[in-house]
Amino acid sequence: MIKRVCIYIDGANFYGGLTSLNKNFSDLNFDFENYIKYLCKQNKLIQIYYYNAHVKKKINNKIWAKQKKLFDRLHKIPKCKVSLCTRKSRLNILGEEYHTIKGDDIYLALDMIEDCYNNKFDKVILMSGDGDFTELLKRVKKKDKEVEVCYFKNCSSKVLLNQANKIHLINKKITNKFFYRDKKKTNK
Repeated sequence: MIKRVCIYIDGANFYGGLTSLNKNFSDLNFDFENYIKYLCKQNKLIQIYYYNAHVKKKINNKIWAKQKKLFDRLHKIPKCKVSLCTRKSRLNILGEEYHTIKGDDIYLALDMIEDCYNNKFDKVILMSGDGDFTELLKRVKKKDKEVEVCYFKNCSSKVLLNQANKIHLINKKITNKFFYRDKKKTNK
């Protein structure tokens, strides 16, 4: 039976997972479009949601430019909605500044629950290992929806994974399969 699928990507969590595999890995080089086709197989893709936030240009112009390139590429993927949230500066206990993303998890949760209650999908795929989404997945399953989670081994909550009907480990083999390659290097 063909199922209608919606995919929700926690961008910051995905980036953290990639760098946990290899500090040189970047979501800029990950082929989200083909990975999603691989996940959906013969099912009908309804919508892709991607949540993240820009690093402020004045803080790090190089990272901002890389993120812009990624977000521009994601905007070009059919059925992909990119939601850019805000970054807020905070101080740690040593008084050092760091930045957190605000709003991404709540926007993801609101979009998923709204789509669930509007019967937009039969199956949901969450790309995140964040345990904060556990209750969300429980509610979605109560509406007789199928739940899948894509996760990285060292960046996932066991409680979250236990809520899924099916889990997909993203490891080095998967990332290598779905990384863009520089054609100049591969032709040598």
